[in-house]
Amino acid sequence: MSGVDVLVAGGGNAALCAAIQAARDGAAVLVVESAPEHARGGNTRHTRNMRLAHDAGNGILTGPYPVEEFLDDLIGVTGGNTDPELARLLLEESTQMWDWMTGNGVAFAKSLEGSLSLGRTNAFFLGGGRAMLNALYRTARHLGVEVAYETEVVEVTLDEDTGRFASATVVDGRGRRRELTAGAFVAASGGFQGNADWMERAWGPEARNFVIRGTANNRGVVLAALDRAGAELVGDPTQCHAVAVDGRAPAYDGGIVTRLDCVPFGIVVNADGIRFHDEGEDFWPKRYAIWGRLVAAQPNQIGYVLIDSTSIDEFMPSVFPPVVADSIAELAEAMGLDGPTVEATVDGFNAACRPGRFEPTELDDCATVGLDPPKSHWARPLLEPPFYGYTLRCGVTFTYLGVRIDRTAAVRMRSGATSPNVFAAGEIMAGNVLGQGYLAGLGMTIGSVFGRLAGAGAAAAATGAPSTVASRPAERPGV
Repeated sequence: MSGVDVLVAGGGNAALCAAIQAARDGAAVLVVESAPEHARGGNTRHTRNMRLAHDAGNGILTGPYPVEEFLDDLIGVTGGNTDPELARLLLEESTQMWDWMTGNGVAFAKSLEGSLSLGRTNAFFLGGGRAMLNALYRTARHLGVEVAYETEVVEVTLDEDTGRFASATVVDGRGRRRELTAGAFVAASGGFQGNADWMERAWGPEARNFVIRGTANNRGVVLAALDRAGAELVGDPTQCHAVAVDGRAPAYDGGIVTRLDCVPFGIVVNADGIRFHDEGEDFWPKRYAIWGRLVAAQPNQIGYVLIDSTSIDEFMPSVFPPVVADSIAELAEAMGLDGPTVEATVDGFNAACRPGRFEPTELDDCATVGLDPPKSHWARPLLEPPFYGYTLRCGVTFTYLGVRIDRTAAVRMRSGATSPNVFAAGEIMAGNVLGQGYLAGLGMTIGSVFGRLAGAGAAAAATGAPSTVASRPAERPGV
């Protein structure tokens, strides 16, 4: 741990992208990962894909996804609540990430059916997030990057005026504290969603009913340390990537297999048996991440999705089997709901459905008429038994509150200064781009792009060499 140019806090995609880029730019790099080696990687372990702008298909990506279309999608889901300069930078730099990732050992594959219809916009990792992560760790090792597992940054010392990094206090798995110095520091340690007390301060006691889809290690320790050291924060602590997950999901680390994608093909009611939002508002990749917040706002932070046999094969199923019954009333009662109330809700929905051409991959013309809330697309009456149901909970992936950065990924200070040698990437700075809402695969884009920028900036700050991103071609390591 001596002679370190760049110290990276975190062990997931953003941290590894920063470490690899810094090492390629000539820096000696140490990564400190709070998890043990077998659980390394934070939320990256559960990912499947990243969203990339590109001008043409390539045999895996099925068609073009230009920067301007990507930007329109981002503005749409955030409602414009994004830093426009950083948003455009992110999307423009994403065009480089296919080559950068493959050059660093990551392999891509075609998307599977039922994968939110993302074959054109998102590059899927061959073997999933863990395989992608392992490839980056192999590359990092090949480049001489050191990794200290079960080691966590708990404090950082910065100059109160300039924000210059001096040292970090780390604690290892045996509880031993030590001071580490480095020429630059990269914060890539995730959000605070694993910190139940912080979540409750932000959301109230309702947060105790949330499920955390990823690692329990993302407790916001580095974020809090940077805040104490004078870093400027950005974002709303209640904003997050949150999806509807199966109510039987574990408290932590359930990952993608607990997500429920059947919402557009049925109706969702709350504990009172009443619908509360348009299930067919837009394409699922643009709306799946609003359903966690919607469920969180319901009584007891719970919802129930109901579908019939005509739709049971339209979505990727949960790892848990659905509740099955021969009538809506029986299904409702099996799920702990009032049968007559739910039956009346379904009857009202069925009566409001107008005939149309059902097309699950398009914004079709199957919609309701005179119903509040409406169902704008994929509205088909629930008539064909058996009927199926799932319980929904709010599953938080990551929080958006983070540190403010500039276009080099350098951290801005409350003093008005921009730190000359502190950088941030991934969830810990996602709030610069994501003020609200989400696009499928965008978290990995944020981590990769800003990880690469942070690594280049950190290497330049530590070594005195000019800052460079992708100035030399990535070489696939011998493995």
